[in-house]
Amino acid sequence: MELKYFLFSTLIVFITSFIKFGSTVRCYQCASSEDPKYEDNCGAYKKFTKENHVAIECNSEESHMPGSFCMKVTQQSPKGFIWDGRWRQVIRRCASVADTGVTGVCNWGVYDNGIYWEECYCSEDECNSARLNGLSIGLMSFIFCFVLWRTLV
Repeated sequence: MELKYFLFSTLIVFITSFIKFGSTVRCYQCASSEDPKYEDNCGAYKKFTKENHVAIECNSEESHMPGSFCMKVTQQSPKGFIWDGRWRQVIRRCASVADTGVTGVCNWGVYDNGIYWEECYCSEDECNSARLNGLSIGLMSFIFCFVLWRTLV
């Protein structure tokens, strides 16, 4: 009886990890093109610092674009495009539709003029502060439940 109760509790935790209860996702919102001259507030050349920004709710009036997840767009020119270094631009904001229809992934490519682009989509709070490289809570919960189930059965 205790094993059934434990497995049921684990299943509930797993299912609730996928559900957002009445709140919208919070994302960082900035663009390199809006930075004052000689400043890098959005993290195009330096590391993005969460301390200098406040994440906004995507369905609030503060959001430039309402949505249900976050996105980060990076664009970079080939070497020597402007002066000796590379031109780079970063945009962080809320999004409502991903090109691929999925979040938790990054897409990339090269425009005809040689500019490299990368778009990353995610659905956790403040997840557009860095490149996506971790496992989601849902996936970690699934792995934990599967391993636990295999060891107990």
